[in-house]
Amino acid sequence: MSAQEPLEVFEFDLLSDEDGGSARLVPTSVFAWLLGECARQNEEEDGPKWLRLRLNRGRPAVQVTNYVGVIRSPQGFQIEVLPKVGRADESAGGARKILIQMLACLGEFRHLRTASAELAAEKMPLLEVFIAEFLEAVRRCVQRGIRSGYEPNRGNLYALRGKLLVADNIKRNLVRPDRFYTEYDEFTLNRPENRILRKAMDMVKGITRNAENQRLARELDFIFIDIPSSIDPFRDFATIVRQRGMDHYTEPLTWARLIITGLSPVTGSGTNSSPSLLYPMETLFEAFVAKHLRRHLAPGFVLASQNGSKHLVRQGKRKMFRLKPDLLISEQSDVRLVLDTKWKLLDQASNGAREKYLLSQGDLYQLHAYGHNFLGNRGDLILIYPRTAAFSEALEAFEYNSSPQHRLWVVPFCLSERRLLLPDVATGGGEVRRAFVKMASSLHE
Repeated sequence: MSAQEPLEVFEFDLLSDEDGGSARLVPTSVFAWLLGECARQNEEEDGPKWLRLRLNRGRPAVQVTNYVGVIRSPQGFQIEVLPKVGRADESAGGARKILIQMLACLGEFRHLRTASAELAAEKMPLLEVFIAEFLEAVRRCVQRGIRSGYEPNRGNLYALRGKLLVADNIKRNLVRPDRFYTEYDEFTLNRPENRILRKAMDMVKGITRNAENQRLARELDFIFIDIPSSIDPFRDFATIVRQRGMDHYTEPLTWARLIITGLSPVTGSGTNSSPSLLYPMETLFEAFVAKHLRRHLAPGFVLASQNGSKHLVRQGKRKMFRLKPDLLISEQSDVRLVLDTKWKLLDQASNGAREKYLLSQGDLYQLHAYGHNFLGNRGDLILIYPRTAAFSEALEAFEYNSSPQHRLWVVPFCLSERRLLLPDVATGGGEVRRAFVKMASSLHE
């Protein structure tokens, strides 16, 4: 398999350099690098765990975890890790579109033009999609004009310009009275913003294999030919000052920061300085749900994310074990609903004594603690899972034996329609639906 054809896998798939079993095949050199990354992660207690070591027919294998996106090895080989819902309901293309929509909910991807990216995702790998977005942002920036600026400079000049540096001038020009060593400001294109864009373009030129991306990169490279690449991009980012007339630099600089810093909180070790794109699905799902639930709230209701104002226990005056539900819905400052998102696949048919819809007992305990601390005497709790063919409607409400005043709803969120599938009024879901009356009245269920 060539570097132009990324290997498409889903969350928790196995990778190996040998045929057989359920593992997907990767080149031996790539597999050796993946094994090294597994070892490095095991040594880092607090680092992200995007790979884990497993066995496949008695042989070592590597399993991708819940981090989705693109893994790019030092050899240039790309592995696209797609959301696991793609395996259940969607094609790889559909899963890639869902991933793009979720990434657009994160702040660092706020400039992602979702419609064009989804269209591009049908015919090019995910990493190429984001390279295309960056190059297009640079092209639009160039159309509005590359800005020059005054940059501090020093030089041994034939004419006095700027401020004469007396001590340095004596040291350098004691026998050269025709020279002046000065410090001066030069009006030039060599400013931090342009150096950063040049640095990011140099990086993507060595990565992209898409013909259209290569063509646009060559065109832009010609325009930036007289601008040096940033030697210390982090320092250049720190020196950027927001100035009038520079707003059109915001989008390409945002993309450049992602490219230069590796496109994700996960970076490879050793010689792998190539950008990767890996984000935990729990974070993406929560951001996606929060964004679209806000649009469907009834008037008077407010949604808050990651509110950690409560603690589970207290020791004297010391509060311990902060409780942070993913989402809270309030009405007139009173919490009405506590919601938690879970990126797990349920099965309504698996409702026996052992399977229990594939729910986790720990998740139910967690919501029980949230109910006591955030809802007081009564209220509804909601566990949100992705909708699949096996889980397509809200389950009947659960009641806790120790606190029957707190009802727990397990409901699906439809990724394609971007909405919560609410419980029926007939089953006691009236209070839940009241908060989402805008959704209930505007969407057919």
